[in-house]
Amino acid sequence: MTGTGLSMGDISLAKKSIASIALRTPLIHSFSLSKLADTTVYLKPEGLQPTGSFKIRGAANRMLHLTKDEKDRGVIAVSTGNHGRAVAYVAGLLGLRAVVCLSQGVPGNKVQALRQLGAETVVHGRSYDEAMAHACSLQAERGLAMIHPFDDPLVIAGQGTIGQELLEDLPAIDTVIVPLSGGGLMSGIAFALKSAQPSIRVVGVSMDRAPVMVRSLRAGEVIEMEEEETLADALVGGIGPINRYTFRLCQRYVDEALLVSEEEIADAMAFCFEEHGLVVEGGGAVGVATLLSGKMEKPGRNVAVVLSGSNVDPSLLLGILQRNRTFSSEAGVPGCEERAGPDRTATKTD
Repeated sequence: MTGTGLSMGDISLAKKSIASIALRTPLIHSFSLSKLADTTVYLKPEGLQPTGSFKIRGAANRMLHLTKDEKDRGVIAVSTGNHGRAVAYVAGLLGLRAVVCLSQGVPGNKVQALRQLGAETVVHGRSYDEAMAHACSLQAERGLAMIHPFDDPLVIAGQGTIGQELLEDLPAIDTVIVPLSGGGLMSGIAFALKSAQPSIRVVGVSMDRAPVMVRSLRAGEVIEMEEEETLADALVGGIGPINRYTFRLCQRYVDEALLVSEEEIADAMAFCFEEHGLVVEGGGAVGVATLLSGKMEKPGRNVAVVLSGSNVDPSLLLGILQRNRTFSSEAGVPGCEERAGPDRTATKTD
C-alpha cells in the first residue's frame, strides 16, 4: 500500500474478493432530478445490497482477510447500525461469532435487524464515541478482532469498489456526490476516481447537525463534536482522535464539502421514493438533498449520486411521505417541483 494506506491494486483485489457477497449495484438515470438540476444525474442505490447499505463491501473485504486465529476468536464492531448489520451478515456467512456495540441513539429498527442476524448486541453510552470506547474494552477482554467501520485500509478498499463500478458504468463521469461521515466510503470512492481521472469533482455531503468530518476538514485537524439528533443517523459520530487514514485521504481528494438541513434531507427521502420507488435513509439521501436544494454550484455534465443506504424505520418514512403530500397539495404544485424550492441560488457551505 502507498503512504495513504491504499492503492488501486487493493481496490481491484477487493472487487474480486467480495464478488460473491456484495452486489454490483446499478446506475440509474434520474430524469426528474436531471431536469431539476439542469444536468445529467445518475443514482447509485447501495440500499439494494443484502444488508441495505454499502457497508457490506468494506466489512466483507476486511473479514475475508481474517487469520484463522481471528476467525476462531470472533469479531467485534461498533456501529450506528449499518456497519454492524454488515458485520453480522458476513459473520453469519463465514460462521463467525460477532459482537456489535451501539450507542443508545441507534434507531430500534437497526438494533432489531442486528439481533435477527444472530449478532450479540451491546448498547452502551449516549454517543458513538462512548460505544467505541466500550467496544475497545470488550475487544481486549474477549480477544476479539476489531472490524473498524471506516478507518481501515481493507474497509476503505472495499468501499472503493463503488468508484470502480462508477468508472465502468459511466466513463464520462465528471462529478460524484457522496455522503460524508467517518470517511471510509468517501476515501475509497474518491481515491478510485481521482486515480483514474484527477479532474473528476468529488463532493462530500453531510447533515448540518454535528458534521464532524466536515468541521475537521475546515479546521485542518480532527475535532470532536457533541452528537445531535438527525434524520441522517447513519452519518452520526466522531472520526476518532487517532484517525490514521480517512481524514488524510479526505483532505487530499475531496474537492468540497456541503451541508444540508433536516428539511432538505426529508424532502430528498420523499423524492427518491416518489420519483424512483427507492427507500433511502436520511444519511443516504444527503446527495440528492444537495441537488434539490440548489446548494451545489455548477454540478457538471455527468453527475453520479451515491445513495448509501435504505435502512430507515418504515413509520418514519411514512410520516415524511404524508407530510410531503400535504405540503405539496396545499401549495397546489407537483411534489417534486415544490421540493426543488423557489430559491435555487447555489450556496457553498465550505
